[in-house]
Amino acid sequence: MDPDELRGLLTAIAIGLLIGVVRERHPLQSDAPHPGAPAAGLRTHAMVAIAAGVAAQIGLPALVATVLAVGALAVVSYLRTREHDPGLTGEVALLVTALLAALAQTQTTVAAALAVVAATLLFAKQPLHRFARDIVSEREVQDALLLAASALVVLPLLPDEPVDPWGVLVPSQLWKLVVLVMTVGMLGHIALRAVGARWGLPVAGFFAGFASSTAAVAGFGQHTRADASLAAGAASAALLANLASLLLVMGILATAAPALLRASAWPLAAAAGVLAIAAGFGLRRQADAPSLPNEPQARAFKLSHGLLLALVIAVVLVLSAWLRTVFGDMGALATAVLVAVAELHAAAASIAQLSSAGNLTMTHAQWGVAGLLASSAIAKTALAFASGNRRYGLIVGGGLIGMAVACAAVTGVVIASA
Repeated sequence: MDPDELRGLLTAIAIGLLIGVVRERHPLQSDAPHPGAPAAGLRTHAMVAIAAGVAAQIGLPALVATVLAVGALAVVSYLRTREHDPGLTGEVALLVTALLAALAQTQTTVAAALAVVAATLLFAKQPLHRFARDIVSEREVQDALLLAASALVVLPLLPDEPVDPWGVLVPSQLWKLVVLVMTVGMLGHIALRAVGARWGLPVAGFFAGFASSTAAVAGFGQHTRADASLAAGAASAALLANLASLLLVMGILATAAPALLRASAWPLAAAAGVLAIAAGFGLRRQADAPSLPNEPQARAFKLSHGLLLALVIAVVLVLSAWLRTVFGDMGALATAVLVAVAELHAAAASIAQLSSAGNLTMTHAQWGVAGLLASSAIAKTALAFASGNRRYGLIVGGGLIGMAVACAAVTGVVIASA
């Protein structure tokens, strides 16, 4: 026998044994005709796998006949056990075993990997049921479906060509940014649900920044008005929120202008390092971590926020492109820097789009990124002093200004050495 054929048959047997072992540990209810005995266990799955593997090597007609026979046996099994075990998992698992065993004859690795996934799903019945019924809310399921539709249905339908006279509005690129923000919101929401909003300051502050670092700065600052002893910890939470926001900026650059991200990698890394160090000092001085300003909302994200972000980005792109035709590159950069006072991510997206379209030189785009961080740092420092006490404002402002200075300094070094 050919070595590949032998490997395929052995893989098929292993698949049958793996799924069969898991099914063997799934007893029927106590009032079943044979309590504790599944309709199709270890031996049945192994035999089905052998039959499907051999049939696949014989030819397509034999494989079709085998799959039909297994399907008929699954139907008969369900009719006999439906009163005590109304689920279809066991019958479907039998068909999956047959199909994976057949697949193993041509794609051994893929079939084995899928068998592990199938066995895991079968084994994790109770945790999965608890997750679907008790942990995940109906609104969160709606959000997940909305995210999937946005990425898999809407995005492929959008054009990849500019729709404006300046060549900066590419619908597919704009929607990618919206999907990115929605995805980050979903991941942050899942993380907060997994550990709890009040479990720890680093997690709470970090994931709050993916939603809104500006809101995090204001919210944590309010804690220090009520309790001055929380200044160090609250400031660290705010700085971690800004670190998360900076990571999202990197994600936007990676999506819209990979070349600009590579050119700005060291400055952005320096900025992130300063934020992390500044937050770490505060965490060491704060024994009790304050909670998030508010409990995480039931919704993972809001589509209206994503659409508003897309609208803001589109307006900024068009305005920057128009100003560039009137005042040159400096006009576009000035617009983006001003926008960063209120919305850092939209400003970053505008510079990324202008850079990728060739409307900004790489040097100007690099300085633009540094300018965005400086503009955002100044605005949030003022917000920190306005919302929190003096110590909170000094710590947050020191970290943010340090971030901007580090980014600008390293940007100058990178450009000078280029």
